[in-house]
Amino acid sequence: MAVKKLWTIDHTCGHITTGADLSNRPADRRAGYARWLVGRDCIDCWRTARDEDADSKAEWLAKKRATEQTEAEEWSEQYRMPPLDGTDRSVAWGTRCRHQLVSAAYTALVLEGTTSEAEWEAIENAVRPLTHAGWWIDQREADPTDLPELLEAVHRERPAEREPPLLARHRTAPPRSDTDAL
Repeated sequence: MAVKKLWTIDHTCGHITTGADLSNRPADRRAGYARWLVGRDCIDCWRTARDEDADSKAEWLAKKRATEQTEAEEWSEQYRMPPLDGTDRSVAWGTRCRHQLVSAAYTALVLEGTTSEAEWEAIENAVRPLTHAGWWIDQREADPTDLPELLEAVHRERPAEREPPLLARHRTAPPRSDTDAL
């Protein structure tokens, strides 16, 4: 006698699937798979729930982004940060990234660390000339304590932008010169 291939599944959603073809499963795994299906919604209910979850997640994410954007814009205004350059989308994203990184750096370096308010002011002044949204987006996953080093690096690359003096104690290594390589 052949192992059963067609099963009747009574799903948790209340729907019944008759003639569920489990022939694509090995014979010794069909009964276990049928038991597993009994503990799940039918495919139609599962798809509906998944689509509703996607819609509610998208709505939640849009609200979260709007809140973050408002906070970032208020922060930018409060701390006299200039507007960023780029497309509308990159400017919005970059503004949020700048706000998150600089705020986290303040917490890590000043509130929890040993950086003084005067030292922080130098860091904050080094932030202002960086108006390219893409730079802030690229730094979105940076460790907040690395901000002074990141600022020094970008100001070394772009000497035309005035670099406020950052304190040497934030440097992990002195700048390399061509003679160091010899």
